[in-house]
Amino acid sequence: MTRITEHSIEDFTIQLLEQLGYEYIYAPNIAPFPSSGGVDAESGRGGSFPSLGGVDSDEGGRRGGNDARSSYEEVLLTHRMAEAVRRINPTVPTAAQDEAIKEIQRIHSPELLTNNESFHRLLTEGIKVSYQKHGLQRGDLVWLIDFNTPENNDFVVANQFIVVEDGVTKRPDVILFVNGLPLVVLELKNAADENATIKSAFRQIETYKAVIPSLFTYNAFSIISDGLEARAGTLSSGMSRFMAWRSADGKEEASHLVNQIETLINGMLNKETLLDLIRHFIVFEKSKKEDTKTGVTTISTVKKLAAYHQYYAVNRAVKSALRATGYVSAHSMPFAAEDPSGYGLPSATNQPTGDRKGGVVWHTQGSGKSLSMVFFTGKIVLALDNPTVVVITDRNDLDDQLFDTFASSTQLLRQEPKQIENRNDLKEKLKVASGGVIFTTIQKFSPEEGNVYETLSERENIVVIADEAHRTQYGFKAKTVDEKDEQGNVIGKKTVYGFAKYMRDALPNATYIGFTGTPIESTDVNTPAVFGNYIDVYDIAQAVEDGATVRIYYESRLAKVNLSEEGKKLVEDLDDELDAEELTETQKAKAKWTQLEALIGSEKRIKNVANDIIQHFGQRQEVFEGKGMIVAMSRRIAADLYEEIIKLKPEWHSDELDKGVIKVVMTSASSDGPKIAKHHTTKQQRRTLADRMKDPDDELKLVIVRDMWLTGFDAPSMHTLYIDKPMKGHNLMQAIARVNRVYKDKPGGLVVDYLGIASDLKKALSFYSDAGGKGDPTIAQAQAVELMLEKLEVVSQMFNEFPTSGGLPEGRGGFPYEDYFQAGTGQKLSMILGAEEHILGLEDGKKRYINEVTALSKAFAIAVPHEQAMDVKDEVSFFQAVKARLAKFDGTGSGRTDDEIETTIRQVIDQALVSEQVIDVFDAAGIKKPDISILSEEFLMELKGMEHKNVALEVLKKLLNDEIKARSKKNLVKSKSLKEMLENSIQKYHNKILTAAEVMDELIKLSKEIVNMDSEAIKLGLTDFEYAFYTAVANNDSARQLMQQDKLRELAVILTERVKQNASIDWTIKESVRAKLKVIIKRTLRQYGYPPDMQKLATETVLKQAEMIAKELTDD
Repeated sequence: MTRITEHSIEDFTIQLLEQLGYEYIYAPNIAPFPSSGGVDAESGRGGSFPSLGGVDSDEGGRRGGNDARSSYEEVLLTHRMAEAVRRINPTVPTAAQDEAIKEIQRIHSPELLTNNESFHRLLTEGIKVSYQKHGLQRGDLVWLIDFNTPENNDFVVANQFIVVEDGVTKRPDVILFVNGLPLVVLELKNAADENATIKSAFRQIETYKAVIPSLFTYNAFSIISDGLEARAGTLSSGMSRFMAWRSADGKEEASHLVNQIETLINGMLNKETLLDLIRHFIVFEKSKKEDTKTGVTTISTVKKLAAYHQYYAVNRAVKSALRATGYVSAHSMPFAAEDPSGYGLPSATNQPTGDRKGGVVWHTQGSGKSLSMVFFTGKIVLALDNPTVVVITDRNDLDDQLFDTFASSTQLLRQEPKQIENRNDLKEKLKVASGGVIFTTIQKFSPEEGNVYETLSERENIVVIADEAHRTQYGFKAKTVDEKDEQGNVIGKKTVYGFAKYMRDALPNATYIGFTGTPIESTDVNTPAVFGNYIDVYDIAQAVEDGATVRIYYESRLAKVNLSEEGKKLVEDLDDELDAEELTETQKAKAKWTQLEALIGSEKRIKNVANDIIQHFGQRQEVFEGKGMIVAMSRRIAADLYEEIIKLKPEWHSDELDKGVIKVVMTSASSDGPKIAKHHTTKQQRRTLADRMKDPDDELKLVIVRDMWLTGFDAPSMHTLYIDKPMKGHNLMQAIARVNRVYKDKPGGLVVDYLGIASDLKKALSFYSDAGGKGDPTIAQAQAVELMLEKLEVVSQMFNEFPTSGGLPEGRGGFPYEDYFQAGTGQKLSMILGAEEHILGLEDGKKRYINEVTALSKAFAIAVPHEQAMDVKDEVSFFQAVKARLAKFDGTGSGRTDDEIETTIRQVIDQALVSEQVIDVFDAAGIKKPDISILSEEFLMELKGMEHKNVALEVLKKLLNDEIKARSKKNLVKSKSLKEMLENSIQKYHNKILTAAEVMDELIKLSKEIVNMDSEAIKLGLTDFEYAFYTAVANNDSARQLMQQDKLRELAVILTERVKQNASIDWTIKESVRAKLKVIIKRTLRQYGYPPDMQKLATETVLKQAEMIAKELTDD
């Protein structure tokens, strides 16, 4: 049977790319000088890697010639780039073309992301050049890529591509070049190797960014894969923001039986999609943060790449908009991942050409709808030759939030968006002939008098984008309302229309397209009448499965804060007219609202709610890092609730805007009185508070709101929403989505109900499902408790399993951990050690246990503070303590597993075990750290004699790994052979060829080898560096036989001396110095009679050894 290896996954990846039309290059064939048998890098393979079908150097003559790189520091394939620039820009003079190429080679600032953004701008907008033509100075653009004709570009896939920077050598697995530009880096791991996970691939990319940043100046995005899972992300993506690509063709989701790397390559890396993504679906989002004390503003940048659902939906929306305007698209667009017909919904594709109804995109809240609107605008601006885009919201705070998202993405929009101040400003900005991205609230389309809004523009190249397109304002129908005088007295009746009618009055020939996070209700006839049918659907079930959002759980706390029967009845009876965002309210509704507000805001009840929130949020924060939001019914209640909370927690209060754990976010008028007025915030102050809330490290953890921030506000670390306000329908669905954002490994958000909104949630769910949506908007917290108990049982069961290895007598099994909870501290530590031994003795025990406890910790974090969760808190604490110590034996030794690189879950602390000391690998094994050497005879014998054999083996494995790693920095050859010995022994143990005791003996022998290696240098009278060169030249039988030890020793001393003399500070990046060194090494080898057939290999090995110790060589 063929074993799956990293090599075979790389092979498979390259073959898929060749099928898409990429040309394959084995990078050593274009190396600055022939590379043979070298040893390097992450894959552990040398230059003798067998290529696909073997690209041979004769056939690769062109590659080895024109394609050859001048040095390993060069990351661009300059010959291919120059050829492409000539082909794509035939009318631009050669000198101007060369100047454009130099401009991208000159990008150099200390900030990698700044360099990357500069390059992206030149790549997607063209490079400005000027030249003389017919005696006149002329400006032009040079394009590096032909975006309109993908086949006019040169697509290459290369592996074994060595990059050297500042003396560090790295070799990423696979790089995709378009016209010689390294646009995509793929890091592949082996799915069959338990240590080679997709997270270790992510860590590898992070390392590359740090040590070979020049490669990433030109990077569009990176891909990480373990052969099964595959995800893509940008330079600034954390692990949780690397996303899978779920469709190979954009028409349907790929089957779960197809591995993700195949789907991603076919769906994302085909020529057309790759170029489309790079040009239209990457955004550098800017955010400003002002220090209120110093007044200094810092601007941070995040590079974002569209997820697959955004990519297909936006392309489909552009196609639909072109149909609706009557324009004919020059290029066919890919179809959406979720065709509305799959949900039993009418599709916009069946609408007639030129009907001005672009359709509606329904993407569930939290799945990146605002960014999809940015991508759509950026693309429609080019597709329709600079139309005017009008973005409409129905609330000022929403207008601000969405405007901020657009304003931070100006590079993609190719212009600065403008926010409308008033009706006159709206009229002025719409009178232009074309262009512009303008933001306004729909209320500005209300006529000053009469029932007709004046026509602002009859142009056809206007696209109106409506956010939350389903709201009641978008109607055509007339209704009769009270007409009032300035004092508010009713003086008669008047007829008014829905804003849809006024919008059509103002812009009769515009095309309308809607984006919504919640579905259109089946009874809503207005939305389809204005916007048309659905373009694309991305529902909760799909978003959760893709990791675009997290699940939302629901907990009722009604019993904790008694609401009188009268109050409950009022909540149930509350009319639809009472919706806080309705434009008109009848006297009856006002009376009912006032009555209910008095009950909900009674002094006693507010005290109860304040006390319960403090306890509940405190318990959540113990196990779960993040933030919370409280929704109050009125400004008065918000202010009173704040007062009660800070009475109980005075340390949470601060009068300063940039301090304090809790804040109220609202506006107020002077007539509201001083208690409410002191919480008034300006637009700028709200921005500051929003920045604080979005910053997970800021001390601001809780905010109280009434209407602000319930739609459009995005703070990913928010995990709990407390609702104490009557809400229903779309508003309720929008509000609960505040806690569904992805953040690190956040397992879900929690909605806490103080008012009995369960029936409203059910209604919201029913209209959601009636509209074709799949997946529950909320899940009862009881289900999280069930999941937690199920995971608890799985972990608990592992302590009843029979070990397959270790020190237990045959026939005995299980570990009775129940005694732990009554034990003293000393006994507890001893039991944790026994538990480690038991787990390590199970089949695949460590990996299974760490994974299951991680899953249990996530379920526990969601279930807290449910009574059943608090009941098992001690048991969870024990399981986590064992896991934390097992994790000490992993490759990093940080005590955190791969899954916890980015974590929000906090370990439940057993107070009896709290100490100031950092747990190290010796503590984890319950042994004393040796005074002298960890590889001394005494210490090795102590390990061998340990009662817990499996724990001893893990300790020794970890220590040897660390020792070999430390030596690998100095001695290339020896460390490689030691590493192979260690891996072989561990493999034999995993394959059951050796027992724990036998593998201990093998590892002790290996330890002695390491000690001998250290002593051999002393015996030969060589320094560490001289000994490193000695092992490099003595690493083959013929040299040892022909030359004998003394001659090899002398050769090593001379080599060290000559390399030192000729190695200048920057020799690893100066090709001339490097070439000179190579000649010196060859000459020295010949001079000492080194076997001719081995000279080439020895030269390479000596050079690589020299590179490893380059800094030390030049420091001496």
